[in-house]
Amino acid sequence: MEDLRQKYIDRIAQAGDEDSLESLRVEALGKKGEISLKMRELGKMSPEERKTAGPALNALKDEINSALAAKKEALGDAALEARLQEEWLDVTLPGRSRRAGSIHPISQVTEEVTAIFADMGFAVAEGPQIDTDWYNFDALNIPGHHPARAEMDTFYMHRDEGDNRPPHVLRTHTSPVQIRHMEKHGAPCRIIAPGRVYRADYDQTHTPMFHQVEGLAIDREISMANLKWVLEEFFAAFFEVKGIKTRFRASHFPFTEPSAEVDIQCSWEDGQLKIGEGDGWLEVLGSGMVHPKVLEAAGVDPKAWQGFAFGMGIDRIAMLKYGIPDLRAFFDSDLRWLRHYGFSGLQVPTLHGGLSR
Repeated sequence: MEDLRQKYIDRIAQAGDEDSLESLRVEALGKKGEISLKMRELGKMSPEERKTAGPALNALKDEINSALAAKKEALGDAALEARLQEEWLDVTLPGRSRRAGSIHPISQVTEEVTAIFADMGFAVAEGPQIDTDWYNFDALNIPGHHPARAEMDTFYMHRDEGDNRPPHVLRTHTSPVQIRHMEKHGAPCRIIAPGRVYRADYDQTHTPMFHQVEGLAIDREISMANLKWVLEEFFAAFFEVKGIKTRFRASHFPFTEPSAEVDIQCSWEDGQLKIGEGDGWLEVLGSGMVHPKVLEAAGVDPKAWQGFAFGMGIDRIAMLKYGIPDLRAFFDSDLRWLRHYGFSGLQVPTLHGGLSR
């Protein structure tokens, strides 16, 4: 028994990995292991022999188990130490620098516009981007023969043959939001409706999907004078130019009467556009007094209420303010362009802090 003990103690001490150690355990203590077979021979011994051999075999079994456990723990410690040496890392080194992302100019300008109009008491209203042609056209006094309703200008949703439901469209402006808001909340109201709009057009200054913000103010004694003041305050705050001049030109829009296109003062020097100075004019938006038929369509009594509306392209005013030459680049996902024209996440637009700082 002493020879057996010494044999396994030596072999356990020499084991180089856990697989070898497991093989030794099976060889010594498995069902057919040497020590297990010795313990089965106890039944053939006399009572006096069992009193001597039994405790000795149990002690040998316990000693082998203890040696196996100690060796397994030592092998684990050695493996961990080797891994720590191999995967050693100096935690005092500076971390790897990561380029921070940027805020897209569209998102930034949308926040700037929202901040300015919020300061003038306008709330933000939203609506679906897929809408019925009634909200997109009919409720806005746009007749069936109007060019805007042609498939060459408007994206119509697919209808299966025999499906005679009124068509749905990708909204061509955010004006349907005005109708939905007046239907739900009535008058008076003062809202802006920023969002994506869609038209079948694509060139340097047009894309099939772009962004607009429309404004609506309804009350009992609102006039064009109020519209002019709101727009001039907006331009002064947005372009950060005091006393910017505007020019209202008579125009025609189905949803407003009277209607006016609005120009702002500008100049061109060495190919660079400068807002708020010079003798030139630049068209920036359309506006007017809300047509009585639009109020009726939204469930508002045009004999008791009146108001103004305006709409401008967020992408366009972003191009003007930040000198971006091509509208298509807004949607190219070019990281170089985004890093150049993008904004830091900490550059939150505020009126008191400066919108573009």
